[in-house]
Amino acid sequence: MMQFIDLKAQQARIRADLDRRMAAVLDHGQYILGPEIGEMERALADYVGVGHCVSVSSGTDALSIAFMALGIEAGDEVITTPFSFIATAETIALLGARPVFVDVDPRTYNLDPALVEDAVTPRTKAIVPVGLYGQCADMDAIDAVAARHGVPVVEDAAQSFGATYQGRRSCGLSIIGCTSFFPAKPLGCYGDGGACFTADPALAKRMVEIRNHGQDRRYHHPILGLNGRMDTLQAAVILAKLPIFDDEVAARARIGDRYSELLGGANCVTPWIAPGNTSVYAQYTVQVSDRDAVVQALQAAGVPTAVHYPVTLDRQPALAQRMSGGADCPVSHRLAERVVSLPMHPYLKEEDLQRVTAAVRAATAALPPVGPA
Repeated sequence: MMQFIDLKAQQARIRADLDRRMAAVLDHGQYILGPEIGEMERALADYVGVGHCVSVSSGTDALSIAFMALGIEAGDEVITTPFSFIATAETIALLGARPVFVDVDPRTYNLDPALVEDAVTPRTKAIVPVGLYGQCADMDAIDAVAARHGVPVVEDAAQSFGATYQGRRSCGLSIIGCTSFFPAKPLGCYGDGGACFTADPALAKRMVEIRNHGQDRRYHHPILGLNGRMDTLQAAVILAKLPIFDDEVAARARIGDRYSELLGGANCVTPWIAPGNTSVYAQYTVQVSDRDAVVQALQAAGVPTAVHYPVTLDRQPALAQRMSGGADCPVSHRLAERVVSLPMHPYLKEEDLQRVTAAVRAATAALPPVGPA
């Protein structure tokens, strides 16, 4: 059966460097905060174009550490999107703050800047746009709203690391950018991992302390923190992948464009990339009018699918009592009923794309047209 994400093809390409780097970690034995951590952090900060990268144990911990560094606490409000993975909002709620959900743009599926301003209150302490499916939100517009109200923006770039917005890289578009190195991400390690990026040295220092139990030196803890360090072995994996990352990003863009070309005129809605943006296509996601029927038909044709995300965050039981007010997010709710992701990775071949898109055309041909989101 076709692979939804093919990590083995990538591994074969980097195997010699991967083996060398992992063997080096085994030899020196510094499994926590070893020298590869600093090497990786410098390389990633240079890649993004900011002064500081703080590696952490997961994309979820990256958000938690960012919010803790900004002093977000019980009673505060944080504006974000309901059309995302639970980590975007659970990290807010776990600090006792309240997520305020604002609907998304029907074309990019990202936080709609036009709706953010009305959601700001005196209790708003941050705005958290998400680069869903690999494309950055409209960060300039969101940053402008935030600046008018004196609140920080934290970019949740768990899916958009490697993408660009107006010529700037994801994770370098606000006061803190957070990403994930979960294995399925465009830049993934072989376990959990993540990073926070900032140009602010004071914030970077605070995040370094928070990720290591709040200590500024051994056994001295001026602030509360958590155990959020990234394993050295995972840094070795990222370092082995970095030399081919630009090539893989370019391949993802070509494959995404080819998918959309082959699906032109089909009974589905293909991704829309805003002018000035590039996407890393963490997922290639289409809208269809009867998702269950399409998933079933593609499965029968040997084409794997995934759904990101079938239940919006404002409708998640764990968050229902923690929200600040009721969410009015009709676009997000419609998208959650329609979206389906197709196989996407840098090593898809033309025959794979032909096979997938032929199956999508056949599966959607007799369905009702997809209405506006």
